[in-house]
Amino acid sequence: MHGRWDLRFSQIDYLPRAAGEAQKFLYSTRIGAGLQIRGEGESTGERDDSSGQRTSALKFWSKDPKSLIEFGSGYWQYVPDERGIRFLTAYDYRTRFGALGKIVDRLVFRPLIGWATAWSFDRLRLWIEEGIPPEVSRDRALIYGVSRLTIAFIWLYHGAVPKLLYHNQDEIRMLTDAGVSQSHLPTWISLFGWLEVSFALILIIFWRARWPLWCTIAAMFAATSAVGINSPSYLTAAFNPLTLNLAVAVLAAIGLLVEENLPTAKNCRRRPREN
Repeated sequence: MHGRWDLRFSQIDYLPRAAGEAQKFLYSTRIGAGLQIRGEGESTGERDDSSGQRTSALKFWSKDPKSLIEFGSGYWQYVPDERGIRFLTAYDYRTRFGALGKIVDRLVFRPLIGWATAWSFDRLRLWIEEGIPPEVSRDRALIYGVSRLTIAFIWLYHGAVPKLLYHNQDEIRMLTDAGVSQSHLPTWISLFGWLEVSFALILIIFWRARWPLWCTIAAMFAATSAVGINSPSYLTAAFNPLTLNLAVAVLAAIGLLVEENLPTAKNCRRRPREN
């Protein structure tokens, strides 16, 4: 069942073995566009002690020319404590492609696979502690990410394009209908533009905070009410504020509904605890 929760692997198949032989396995990871990376591995030993602590070591390698990892090794460790089981792992590997491979590994691949390890461990925790299947955690995380990024893009676009870059005539008319004088229009348009761009960044920076989603819902209802009072003709126009604001509010509500018990890499300690 390892492949169900571990983002680093799509499938792991254990090979038949005779008594006393090391357990060997094949693994594969899908990388998109129908492509996958294949590799092999071998369990190099297990140890159990009287305290209940269990350690399992392994090595892995890939002859696939698409794989950045050429050879590696690591271990799993399970340590009982007063709160349950502490699950630890450490691993390292040798890259291929010479100096270029080392640069890509240091700048991109190693941080990414470290994050994937921590995120996967939290998905395993949710499966064990909360009974949430890994597939459900994956789908909810995807729904949350798509909804949040879409909302951030809408805030960014509507702040930058019609307000900061072009001072769109519809923006000018709605502010005029709301009672803003001609001399103050550029200032108010730019102010609203920067506020929306800033809020888009807040949605990304405070990724798991719920209050930006609640603020988005409130802002959509307030904006729709303002248009309905001051510029009601826009409510019957094509691509009108009512349908846009309703869609954004629903996206924010979806984000709020799926946000609880999402896996996060932050729940895993990425460096050893100092003694």
